[in-house]
Amino acid sequence: MTKAKVHFFWLVLYLAVSSCKKEEAAIIATDNRYYLAIPGNMPPWVDDVDNPLTNDGVKLGRLLFYDKRLSGNNQLSCASCHQQALAFSDGMRINDSGVSKQKLHRHTPTLFNLLWTNKGLFWDGGSTNLESQAFGPLTSMDEMGQDLYELEFELKAVPEYRQLFDKAFENGITSANVVKALAQFQRTLVSANSRYDKFKRNEGIQLSVLEMEGMKVMEQKCKSCHAGELFTDNDFHNNGIDFSYNDDLEGIYLGRFRVTLNPLDMGSFKTPTLRNVMLTAPYMHDGRFGSIDEVLDHYAHGIRPSLTVDKRLYQNNGQLGIPLSSTEKSAIKAFLNALSDEEFISNKKISNPY
Repeated sequence: MTKAKVHFFWLVLYLAVSSCKKEEAAIIATDNRYYLAIPGNMPPWVDDVDNPLTNDGVKLGRLLFYDKRLSGNNQLSCASCHQQALAFSDGMRINDSGVSKQKLHRHTPTLFNLLWTNKGLFWDGGSTNLESQAFGPLTSMDEMGQDLYELEFELKAVPEYRQLFDKAFENGITSANVVKALAQFQRTLVSANSRYDKFKRNEGIQLSVLEMEGMKVMEQKCKSCHAGELFTDNDFHNNGIDFSYNDDLEGIYLGRFRVTLNPLDMGSFKTPTLRNVMLTAPYMHDGRFGSIDEVLDHYAHGIRPSLTVDKRLYQNNGQLGIPLSSTEKSAIKAFLNALSDEEFISNKKISNPY
């Protein structure tokens, strides 16, 4: 090979490599994927195929979540009933701050670690994903009372929103993209930095003797439903809070049966997580218990028998209830406090951007 041909060969090779590097750099520069950091003690997760997390989508969803324009009277945002300081719950037994000012019929659930929720949302699992779920509170007159066409019109009048929607979605501002953005933001609400988590990950935190005893009692007597690192099986159970279940108000008191029409699901409601549970009183699907003490008393000696009450609530002798001594109750409460995630409720990256 002549010297000229050698020089030509290296020039072609250089240009080819240079071109590849520029292409790689362009891919990296335009990569809009949102990289969600999940602590090592939490379960693996799979991004939503139809609505994957993107930086633009999450940013837009956060703005929408805290924007009162999403309500029909422009006085309520999603955050009005899902407050970060309360682990995105509302602290009320039954909320009545909606557009109609009528009391709701179910207690407001928390909004965190939802990217692992795979068996349905709402207390009865009536919604299959976060996107479809959002349409419920958005359009309900007892909640945000918004007309979706009016919402699109309002958002299109805001230049910043027009730009953000165009960046996040190919077809810009639509009600479908509103709920997609909201869902993306909510999937980033991961709570996994409590004292318990840091103890589990060997990050220099030790639990007290009482907290350790509480963890042991929980594993023995509560883990069948409040399972794994999520502290919920994401399933539905009849935990014996009522003797019978009427079909008033389109059957919302029937529990999971309202969705499946399976008689075995009568009176079954979604297992809430125990993470941040000391921040999210009151408890149960109707908020009837105002304190953890009332909840523990219910499981110890207040369970009401019915044909569908969960079999796990029966003792070996056939008696209903989970025996708990006063010492065990104190230990459980100590451990539940160790599940409170102070970093999560003060995280500025998910707080009100306004």
